[in-house]
Amino acid sequence: MAEKEIALLQEQIARLGDRKFDLEAWKNSTLIYLERIFGKESSKLKMIRELAYDYSSWNLRDTAATGKTGAKDPVLLQAEEILTATITELKTLGLPELKQGKNELWELLSEDLTGKKLHELENLMKSLDPERESKMQSILEELGKERLANIITKLLTT
Repeated sequence: MAEKEIALLQEQIARLGDRKFDLEAWKNSTLIYLERIFGKESSKLKMIRELAYDYSSWNLRDTAATGKTGAKDPVLLQAEEILTATITELKTLGLPELKQGKNELWELLSEDLTGKKLHELENLMKSLDPERESKMQSILEELGKERLANIITKLLTT
């Protein structure tokens, strides 16, 4: 299971109650953890990034008029809910499989390799052949340095 990840997120929930709480600092560290766990494209990152205090004059006027400053901070409640749901997801479903990099690599290789060579490479990846690495290397060397450099550049920039 994802004990370490859950512990990190529970620690972030606990930090929401710190006396000297800094939302931006908290968001930064939470984003680092969530990105590592769920990847850069996770909707959870977007939700955390969007957490912000509303300092509009209407919001300040309504708070002053109703005197509701003692209630728990809605931004902190929202932050806690996001992380609680994330923890529940990890407990129930486990860690996500981050295969995006592999899928991108296969897409790029399929543009440059013939179907036969791609199939050979895929079989070698699943194989227990002691020479599989050297065989895979010889298939990739057929692409040439320029094409390999192009594939690696595309992977690094996406």
